[in-house]
Amino acid sequence: MTAQQIAGKGMLTKHAQLRAILVDMCTNQLSPGDALPSERQLCVDHGVSRVTVREALSQLVAEGLAVRVHGRGTFVAERTHRSELGLASFHEDMRRLGLEPGTVVLSMNQEPPTPAAAAALDMTEEQQAWRVRRLRLADGTPISVEDAWYDAQLLPEMDSVDFTASVYDTLDSRFGLPVDRAEQTVGAGPASTETAALLGIAKGTAVMTFDRIAFSGEQPVEHAYSWFRADRYQLHMTLSDR
Repeated sequence: MTAQQIAGKGMLTKHAQLRAILVDMCTNQLSPGDALPSERQLCVDHGVSRVTVREALSQLVAEGLAVRVHGRGTFVAERTHRSELGLASFHEDMRRLGLEPGTVVLSMNQEPPTPAAAAALDMTEEQQAWRVRRLRLADGTPISVEDAWYDAQLLPEMDSVDFTASVYDTLDSRFGLPVDRAEQTVGAGPASTETAALLGIAKGTAVMTFDRIAFSGEQPVEHAYSWFRADRYQLHMTLSDR
């Protein structure tokens, strides 16, 4: 796609024309990790100034479509997965995005719940809970680390559950506790050493945090805290005054 082709569709500024060309390169023509043409080459190919090129490239970087590497150039960024905000298991969410979900179970133990988990699950801190830590993948790429708690008295056979599959499906089919509501808080914070190593990012990198309590009717059945890679995962929501 050339600047002339885009300009023919309407009166666009040179900056808008070049930006449309670069967006098309990043989303349709090139793959993540591929290099974009140099600033000089873009100036020659599209008849624009170096200032216009730099502004357009900076906008792409700010939007997450491209990344700059000092001394090497500008490259197509890794694809960011955009999730609709709603009630869905990780498996459902990934499949809705056209991605293959995957799970690595990091640990599964029975132990007293943390104060936060006990409060969320209507338990005492003296009772026993199942604690399950999992690494969640999308098309084989680490996306999030999850630390989830379940009431051992309510779910006595959770140690025989396949935690590489959807836990929500299992709660419904095996325990008769379909998840029909959840309360979730989204935040942000720096990745710990362990979380960073699991997600393949640098320690201290900003990650999205999700604190979710899932319910079956009025019964809380899961308290999960998750850390998501902010460069690979986004939330999308539609807002209305109706």
